[in-house]
Amino acid sequence: MSTSDDNGQQGGGGDITTSKKEECTSCEQNNVDCITEENSVVMLDVKSECANCGKEGNNDDMNTCNKCKSVKYCNAACKKKHRTKHKKKCDRRVAELHDKQLFKEPPPREECPICFLSLLYGRQTESFMSCCGKVICAGCIVAMRMSEAKDLCAFCRTPPASSDADIIKRLKKLMDKGNANAFYTLGVAYSKGDLGLTQDHQKANELYLKAGKLGCANGYYNLGNSYYHGWGVEVDGKKTKHYFELAAMGGDVDARSFLSCEEYKDDNYHRGMKHMIIAARAGHKKSLEAVKLGFIGGMVTKDEYASTLRANQQRNDEMKSDERDKAAASLLDGR
Repeated sequence: MSTSDDNGQQGGGGDITTSKKEECTSCEQNNVDCITEENSVVMLDVKSECANCGKEGNNDDMNTCNKCKSVKYCNAACKKKHRTKHKKKCDRRVAELHDKQLFKEPPPREECPICFLSLLYGRQTESFMSCCGKVICAGCIVAMRMSEAKDLCAFCRTPPASSDADIIKRLKKLMDKGNANAFYTLGVAYSKGDLGLTQDHQKANELYLKAGKLGCANGYYNLGNSYYHGWGVEVDGKKTKHYFELAAMGGDVDARSFLSCEEYKDDNYHRGMKHMIIAARAGHKKSLEAVKLGFIGGMVTKDEYASTLRANQQRNDEMKSDERDKAAASLLDGR
């Protein structure tokens, strides 16, 4: 025999069906549901005022300023009417957002996949391997060469390429997988006319741009250089600065150095020093020397210099190893 209560629940050993949601006072789930429901209602009720006519509307349905994203309009017509009044404030806000990105701490340096230490600064402190697509520090490469398997890749143990054509084939295979450093490496080859390729700056620039978009800061740096010198493109100061800024935001300290010099030329000494401080904090020794001069000259406070000095020392300690010291010594000896 079964019984039923006022809620329509059937007792006994069968399935239980309910016509109304029960609240469990001993469970937190009800509170979670309530919060979720309340938040949903709040999101639906968010209102904004049109910056031109003051008309109130749904936040999601309004037309946002494409540049600064800080004001909303009820329609495109109001946006157009308000453009002249909003321009100065918009440009100022865009500049603020840009500087916030430009002067924030850059992403950490890529690590060597073998010793797991951050890669050092300098083009001769690392090598890109066309077989596996890894960037390996000079210390691990020297250690491999001193072993019995000296001719093999230090990471994947693949024998070296038999020809320039084989290297290009390997690079293109990596490019098909979206390897940013492969695009960059082939770009350098086109720029210099290496690997049996005819020198082609325009093709190099295309590859640099692709490398940059995939996350290779060196690609943006080299593209900035092309616009600065006119290699394969017309000399363009704005594009030079644009690509050097993208490179700097990606962690390229050489780009920071260039931007700093450009700021000094325009008498923007504090902006220039901000670039040097960021690079020095990331472990770049030459930038630390510039920060020291800034401290002596009164552009950098005692606390800023001390903080930068500690950060620089910490980063360099993290990148140091006996193998890398041996590699540096071999480089000085010309071996």
